[in-house]
Amino acid sequence: MKIEQLATNYKINQSGIDVVRKAKTVFIVGITSAGKDTIVRRLLNSSDYRLIISHTTRQPRANNGVMEKDGQDYHFVSVDQMADLLANHKMIEVNCYGGNYYGVSVGELADASRDNKISISDIEVNGISSFYNIAPGSVTAIFIVPPDYETWQKRIRNRYESVELFNKDWNDRREIAINELEHVLSVPHYHFVINDDIDRAVKVADKIAHHENNIFGRGDDEARLRARDLLDAIKRDI
Repeated sequence: MKIEQLATNYKINQSGIDVVRKAKTVFIVGITSAGKDTIVRRLLNSSDYRLIISHTTRQPRANNGVMEKDGQDYHFVSVDQMADLLANHKMIEVNCYGGNYYGVSVGELADASRDNKISISDIEVNGISSFYNIAPGSVTAIFIVPPDYETWQKRIRNRYESVELFNKDWNDRREIAINELEHVLSVPHYHFVINDDIDRAVKVADKIAHHENNIFGRGDDEARLRARDLLDAIKRDI
């Protein structure tokens, strides 16, 4: 069977479901320049966490002049290898972006669970639904939010060498941010953390990750309101 059919029709089997339900998994999500990558790196300094490394069929590429490494940035596999993983039900989920396939293997969570670690990743929002459908009781999603629109704009602009380069990407980044915020605010299972101070944000995310029963508190409600305010501000700036 071709990979297109395998990916479209893929369903995790019961042994894979059991692995996902047994594992403790935390996803750090956020709009661009919210600080999610920094928070993940800081949390990984603790021995409590193990990074989920996704599989992909795309080729390694350079990030900031440094070439990606197999087994560190991604598990780089061929299309045939990905097809075999799907045919043998060794993946949890798989998605296609730009003609390349991405997904998380059952083995990634099994290894973390065996070592009594919290599995952690910064996958995109559309990759989390698969995990919640399988194991809502063992998956925690934390959405990182800049404190306000002005701070967010400043952080994004600082990533560009010129105003022209920023303006070239701005409409796409704005639209993606709107779509992501609208999605996470429409479902009940996201925790929200305001990244106004990176040390505080890391501590809050770590506390949420260690909750035994994925408890929501007053801080979540306040942060959710700030996220809605940010969404309204982004929409106004057309």
